[in-house]
Amino acid sequence: MTQTTVPRPGSEQPLRRPPRIHRAWFVAAVTFVTIIGAAAFASLPGLLIEPLHSEFDWSRGTIGFAVSVNLALYGLTAPFAAALMDRYGIRRVVAVALSVIAAGAVLTVWMTAPWQLVLYWGVLVGLGSGSMALAFAATVTNRWFVKRRGLVTGILTAAGASGQLVFLPLLSWLVENHGWRPAAITVSLSALAVVPFVWLLLRDHPADVGIAAYGAEGFTPKPDPVPGAARRAVQVLFRAARTGPFWLLAGTFAICGASTNGLVKTHFVPAAHDHGMPITAAASLLAVIGVFDVIGTIASGWFTDRFDARRLLAVYYALRGVSLLFLPMLLAPSVHPPMIFFIVFYGLDWVATVPPTIALCREHYGDDSAIVFGWVLASHQVGAAVVAFAGGVARDVFGSYDVVWYASGALCAAAALMALVIRRRPLPKLA
Repeated sequence: MTQTTVPRPGSEQPLRRPPRIHRAWFVAAVTFVTIIGAAAFASLPGLLIEPLHSEFDWSRGTIGFAVSVNLALYGLTAPFAAALMDRYGIRRVVAVALSVIAAGAVLTVWMTAPWQLVLYWGVLVGLGSGSMALAFAATVTNRWFVKRRGLVTGILTAAGASGQLVFLPLLSWLVENHGWRPAAITVSLSALAVVPFVWLLLRDHPADVGIAAYGAEGFTPKPDPVPGAARRAVQVLFRAARTGPFWLLAGTFAICGASTNGLVKTHFVPAAHDHGMPITAAASLLAVIGVFDVIGTIASGWFTDRFDARRLLAVYYALRGVSLLFLPMLLAPSVHPPMIFFIVFYGLDWVATVPPTIALCREHYGDDSAIVFGWVLASHQVGAAVVAFAGGVARDVFGSYDVVWYASGALCAAAALMALVIRRRPLPKLA
């Protein structure tokens, strides 16, 4: 499909003949690269637990608390970031967010007390990463695409997994051979390196370049900036909170966060190390999860364009729950075929929940869907934060992570049931 062009504002001449590839795909590509470059910060927390415990003698619960603050702020910032993007534009918000991530990561190099870990990694990196959250992908998709939204959402969601694939083996090697500080500096430099791409190549709206969104039947002028970003984010929350689907989506996504970022991403490496597996080997397994996450998430986006999003969510959560129940029996000093099967299976399901969740937000909340999804994502990260902290405490108290694996498997079963009772509400057809 070729893109529809209109004269630029203030110009009497039409734009040049449009290229065969719609500009929206270039914007999606820049967004993909941006999320990959920023993904380094998400790869590091699970690698920090053992080194910080050994160097500073901080308890795993203390370190887990800092990670939980990071995860919670990652989610709680997202709806406000989505509203700020409506007010100030995507480029400005994302560029500032990446700079904050870089500052927080590099400051950890000089920390000597737990409160500094909470401030630098928990607060600064949490706030910055929250503005780079999936609400960013949802905003880009909603503005630039009418058709293929599910597929594009899947591709952009998979970018985080691709970044994990790129950075996790490198960061684990740095931690094991040179200590955690070079790894923190790498995260900082990676975030800064993406800023020029965002500022020079990303555009806020199709109208900025005088075209219609991909798949749109006509040109849509760029809306005026929406003042009162924080007020709007809260107002959208109050409106959505009066509806049943919001609470069901928030509940299922909280369990999603608990069983992925909070549990596996934060505690898989130290749990495998407890069973004698080298940190580099365990981190490599997480990277392999990233490989299959890319496949699973893009496939999920394709499925979301074609099948009932509620049923897709139910299947994803049920399969994830079953896999987590088997994990304690698979941990061993070396990598063996059953563990590889778990990694592949779990990787395909890792964030496959995102495209159908965004689709259901769009179905029920229309123009406010990006902000609503930001609040749903906040529940995802609160769930992740609770389990990141509880997992560290459980390890300190019980000497193993087994109880957390089993509890998360049971929660996934509950999420599958919750997804099935979300009612359907088709949006009006486009004129």
